[in-house]
Amino acid sequence: MAIHPSNNEVQVGAQGRLVIPAALRKALHLKPGDRLIARQEGERLVLERREAIEKRLQDRFRHIPKEISLVDELIAERRAEAAKEAAEGGDAGP
Repeated sequence: MAIHPSNNEVQVGAQGRLVIPAALRKALHLKPGDRLIARQEGERLVLERREAIEKRLQDRFRHIPKEISLVDELIAERRAEAAKEAAEGGDAGP
């Protein structure tokens, strides 16, 4: 479905509320009560379904074997950095 850009203008209303144009809601299969995640990308406002974000992250890290814990690796890396700073006489605290 082609949507004309001039029909997609959105005005910020009271309390920062936005109304998504009907053509976009229909094209994106948005229904009343659907929840979107808002984030800033430079000067842009991006609205996205949580499921789309979760899928993108799962796809991004799919190549990592299940037996590898990224959390454990991050903790080990941070501890090694703190130990190095302490050995060099730096302050490893916050």
